[in-house]
Amino acid sequence: MSERSSGRPQLSEQISRVHFAGIGGAGMSGIARIMLSRGIAVSGSDSTPSPVLDELAALGARVSVGHHAANLGELRAGDTLVVSTAIRQDNPELQEATRRGMRVLHRAAALASVMAGRRVIAVAGTHGKTTTTSMLATILRDCGAEPGYAIGGVLRETGLGAEDGAGLDFIAEADESDRSFLLLSPDAAVITNVEADHLDNYADLADIQAAFVAFGRKVSGLVVSCADDPGAETVAARLDPALIRRYGESAHADYHLSDVRPAGMSISFSVASSHSPFGEIFSQLTLGVPGRHNALNATAAFAMAVELGFAPPRVTAALAGYRGARRRMEPKGEARGIRVLDSYAHHPTELAADLRAARDLVEGDPGGSFPPVKEGGRVIAVFQPHLYSRTRLFAAKFGEALGLADQAVVLDIYAAREDPEPGVTGALVVAAVPDGKGRFVPDMDLVPAVVASLARPGDVVLTMGAGDVTKLGPRLVEELMP
Repeated sequence: MSERSSGRPQLSEQISRVHFAGIGGAGMSGIARIMLSRGIAVSGSDSTPSPVLDELAALGARVSVGHHAANLGELRAGDTLVVSTAIRQDNPELQEATRRGMRVLHRAAALASVMAGRRVIAVAGTHGKTTTTSMLATILRDCGAEPGYAIGGVLRETGLGAEDGAGLDFIAEADESDRSFLLLSPDAAVITNVEADHLDNYADLADIQAAFVAFGRKVSGLVVSCADDPGAETVAARLDPALIRRYGESAHADYHLSDVRPAGMSISFSVASSHSPFGEIFSQLTLGVPGRHNALNATAAFAMAVELGFAPPRVTAALAGYRGARRRMEPKGEARGIRVLDSYAHHPTELAADLRAARDLVEGDPGGSFPPVKEGGRVIAVFQPHLYSRTRLFAAKFGEALGLADQAVVLDIYAAREDPEPGVTGALVVAAVPDGKGRFVPDMDLVPAVVASLARPGDVVLTMGAGDVTKLGPRLVEELMP
């Protein structure tokens, strides 16, 4: 693969003072952290206080709670405002920055600016982006490459969602939700899967696939794509075949995944390739996070790392040390023999994948390689739908996915950037859960008591969603205490 200059880009000549509207978000805070490490004057605001704001303030950022024109301070024309899609046109900081003649950058454009001059590896896909990006960052860090990375979550090994790194490589999660991944021009990319989602920004699945094709054509080097996913295969078929490496359980995968075996809160599997830069390889891996979908994510990270030139034994050892990203089947505690995990899953496919992983945990391995948590253990899902549009479009599929749980507690919708839609509530999802296993509890404060009344020793409780449902984990553990 071609390499770009490893010299540090002179970003300070382009951006000397920058304000982030929504600085507490996962992606925004990571870019802010990198800019602070480069000596750029950073300020920012967010709607609510958070530990992230406290961390950025400790690093030297000037942070404010609430969005107000006065938060821009002395910034003027030539300075920069960074916004995400969640920032609306009537945001007072955006309006004031426009009045002052400041440069306004989308978050993805700001990310592109901090990656300038590096060998950029982007990870795109409807699902699995954060986990695959985290795995790849872990591999390159453990191999001594000192990569920069920007993840839409927090890497548990470092406690950070972004670092500048001193090495050539920069690994970035590429967000397709608002088409902003088209602002990136990576040297290499992973496409994990392509499904219908974000239909508030896309007309249909064909429109989404066309955007991924446009993204793939902006990649100057290899695209590592999932051979098992029909959407990814549709996209790969429209890209230069010489630049495609496929992975998965499919017979035509260049990196072939096999012998997948759950093992409690981990999973073991094998990866073989006859087409790697190192010739024929066969690696047996054990990953310290559960779920068959994570074996697939790890195979993507393995394939990309090997294609970048990192030796398979070192890649295998690095993956063995991977301990996950926060909110990706993250253990939150245990009480009375009831285990509580937290998941960011907010699409039906993601719910199904994590609930199957939880099912593996409570039922054990039919082959006998690991026992169940406790005989007769059940899976209890606590799901908070995210966005009114997504709930309206996917209510039936959410219900079907939640049918994989033994009991499902559904909260009301986390609105995020959307206004309420009449008649669209979490009750739509509950109505679609089969066999009467769903329960609508719109008041989050009542959920711990409800779950405590349902759960018994040996059960796994999984909080799920992209909103503030993550706050429930510690409260559930406390409520379950004897």
